[in-house]
Amino acid sequence: MKHSFTRRALGVTAAALVTLAVSSGPPAGAADTPYDVLVFSKTAGFRHDSIPAGIQMIRELGAANSFTVTATEDANQFSTTNLAQYETVVFLNTTGDVLNATQQGAFESYVRGGGGYVGIHSASDTEYDWPFYGELVGAYFASHPAIQQATVRVENRAHQATQHLSPAWTRTDEWYNYRSNVRSSARVLATLDESTYSGGSMGADHPHTWCKTVQSGRSFYTGSGHTQASYTETGFRSMILGGIRYAANRTKADCRPETGYTALYNGSTTGWSQAGPGSFTNSDGTLTSTGGMGMLWYSAKEFRSYSLKLDWRMPGDDNSGVIVGFPAGSDPNTALNQGHEVQIDATDTADKTTGAVYGFKAADIAARDAALNPPGEWNTFELLVEGERLQVFLNGVKVNDFTNTDPVRSLASGHIGIQNHGTGDDVSFRNIRIKELGGSVPRTGPITGPGGKCADVNGGSTADGTKIQLWTCDNSTKQQWTVNGNTLRAFNKCMNVAGGSTANGAQVQLSTCNGSGAQNWAPGANGSLVNSQSGKCLDANGASTANGTQLIIWTCHGGTNQRWTLP
Repeated sequence: MKHSFTRRALGVTAAALVTLAVSSGPPAGAADTPYDVLVFSKTAGFRHDSIPAGIQMIRELGAANSFTVTATEDANQFSTTNLAQYETVVFLNTTGDVLNATQQGAFESYVRGGGGYVGIHSASDTEYDWPFYGELVGAYFASHPAIQQATVRVENRAHQATQHLSPAWTRTDEWYNYRSNVRSSARVLATLDESTYSGGSMGADHPHTWCKTVQSGRSFYTGSGHTQASYTETGFRSMILGGIRYAANRTKADCRPETGYTALYNGSTTGWSQAGPGSFTNSDGTLTSTGGMGMLWYSAKEFRSYSLKLDWRMPGDDNSGVIVGFPAGSDPNTALNQGHEVQIDATDTADKTTGAVYGFKAADIAARDAALNPPGEWNTFELLVEGERLQVFLNGVKVNDFTNTDPVRSLASGHIGIQNHGTGDDVSFRNIRIKELGGSVPRTGPITGPGGKCADVNGGSTADGTKIQLWTCDNSTKQQWTVNGNTLRAFNKCMNVAGGSTANGAQVQLSTCNGSGAQNWAPGANGSLVNSQSGKCLDANGASTANGTQLIIWTCHGGTNQRWTLP
C-alpha cells in the first residue's frame, strides 16, 4: 500500500463479496528480449507423425513472440559451442537413444549451467539409460491407452504455461502413464483425472505437466502432444509458449516441489470476511480487488508457524499487499497496527515495494528484480512464518528475511489477509494455500516474551515448585524449553500451574510431568499461550518486564504481557 490505514479515513462496515465475470484476459506484457530456441526431434524408436506440425507451431510461436527457431535431427548440434547460442532446447517427440556420450556431456553442462529444456510428449520415452536425462525430464514413460478424451486438472494457474487454463481442461490426446510420480522433485502444474477416461494406472495423483530446476537450469515437460490436432489448439499452443518462455528464463515461476498445503481460497470464499470499504470480485477461481481501502481476511482460523503461498497479478502500476500476524477484528486499522504487510507495488520505495515488509524492512532489490514478473503476468509469494521470523520468497527466490522486534506486533500468531487498496489499484489473487508447520516433532530453545525477555527457571533448580519467571535472555540451560506435544519442558520437567488452580494469578512453576491439564499449553490468539485446564493465558504478572517477574495465568486479554514466541 502507498498509504497506511492510519493515514486515510476508513469506514468499518463490512462490504459484501461481489461475484462478477473477470475481464477477457490479462494485459499484454512487454515483448521478451529476443532469444534462440533449438527444436530437436530425432527418433530412435516410434516416430510421431505430428512432429512436422509441432515444428511449424513452434516456428509460428517464435515469429510472434521474439524468438528464432532452429529445427534439427542432427545430434552433432549438441556440442558445447553450438548449444551456447540457444536459451532453450525443445525435445519434440523424441524417442530412444538419440545422443552419444560426448553429446550427452555437452547437454548436461549446458542445462546445469543455466540452459533450458522443454520436453513434449514422448520426450519422456527417450534416453532411459542416461541418469541425468531422467532427472531432467522428471519421469519416464511407462504405457498408454488408446487416444481418447480426458479431463486435465490444472492445479497451478500461476505458471505462464497454465495461467490461461481453467481448473478443468477437457481435450483429446494420448495419455501417458509414467514409471514414477514426479511430485517429490518437481512442481506439478496439471494432473490427469483418471475417472474421466479409461487406461490410467497412476491413481488419484497422476501428474501430467510439470516444471523443475536442475541446478541453474530450468525444465518444463508436458505429456500432451501426440496428435497433429494438438498443435492447432489455442490452449495447447499457449501452454507450450509458456513452457518455452520459462525454460528460456523469460518468465519466472516457483517450480520447487510442493506438497502438504491446504487451500484457503481456490474459488470458494468460505471462511473469509471483508473488513473496511471496497470488496473483491470472485470469478474463475480468481479474487480481484475493487475499491477500498479495505481487506479480505481469513476469519475462520488464525495461524502460527506456517508457509503461506498465494499467486498474484497486477495489470499495471497497482498496489496491494498480504497482511499477516494480526488479531481478529473488523477494523483493518488494527490489522496494520498489530500485524505486518508484505507489499505488492513494484514502483514504490525500497521499504514499501514488492517483497518489502511495509515500513519495516526493504526487500533485497537485486534479488527481487531478478525474480519479478512484469505487470500482466502472475507471480507467486511464499511467506514463511516461524515465530517472529518472516521470510519472503518471490517465485521461489528469497527476497526478504525479517525478524519482528516490535512489542506491539507479533508474527507468532494471527490471521492472514489480502488488501484492496483503492479505486484503480486492481490486483488479482489465486490459489491461496497454507501449510502449518507445528507438527509433533519436539523443538528446543528459549520462550521469549514481554520486553524481549525469556521464560526462566529460577536459579536453574530442578526441584518441583521452582518459580518460573521473566529474565534477561542469556541462552543458559534454565531458559531452554522443549515443545513436546502440548507440554513445555525444561530439565525434563513441565511448566505447570501450581495446584492445578484455574484462578487469576495462579503461579506458574516447574513440576514433574504428570499429563494433567495444568501442564497443557496451546497456541492462542495474538501470540498467547493458553492453559487448557483453565482456558487462561500465560501472563507476566502486573505487566512488568523486570527480571524476576513471576509468570502466572490470567484471563486472556491480548496484551503485550501475554505474548510469547516458542522455539
